[in-house]
Amino acid sequence: MPNQPHIVAICGSLRDESATRVALSRALSGVEEAGGTGELLDLREFDLPLYDADDRLAGDAVELKRRVREADAVILGTPMYHGSYSSPLKTALDYCGFDEFEQKTVGLLAVSGGRFPITAMDHLRSVCRSLDAWVLPYEAAVPRAHSAVRNGKFTDDELAERVATLGGQVVRYCKIEPCPASFESEENIGAVD
Repeated sequence: MPNQPHIVAICGSLRDESATRVALSRALSGVEEAGGTGELLDLREFDLPLYDADDRLAGDAVELKRRVREADAVILGTPMYHGSYSSPLKTALDYCGFDEFEQKTVGLLAVSGGRFPITAMDHLRSVCRSLDAWVLPYEAAVPRAHSAVRNGKFTDDELAERVATLGGQVVRYCKIEPCPASFESEENIGAVD
């Protein structure tokens, strides 16, 4: 299919048996079902030291930034740690900026061992808005991950379908027309040292 949108999914979990990785794989299945191509960016495979503004190109930062920048849209996936998103994902986002996210569609997915990981998605939504990304209103949460995902598969077909729908929605809205510039967007200059 010509002009297939390419979606990258960034996995903010470093665990070998990660429910976040399983969920992102299912979301990428939804991307393919909707006519796009998908790629999992597994942060275990990137050398990303803690972000230091004096060394913005440390480790594999250049490669990560390139792959995010070249994507038509992004899905961010994270486990919920202490009510927020993971530190590996925070580090990856710190290396990225407007060049990677401005006017780009972003889908959010969060996984929790307990109840709904809403605050993790709220925090990611704020970060993405600060980068002038367009965050989908549709989001996917995987609560009680210890029972929702077993042996690398979803145990709940309805939940698996909700996660796949996120991938389809990202494809559907990846070419949305950007919002016109506003006073607020002109004032948002990002981190300045």
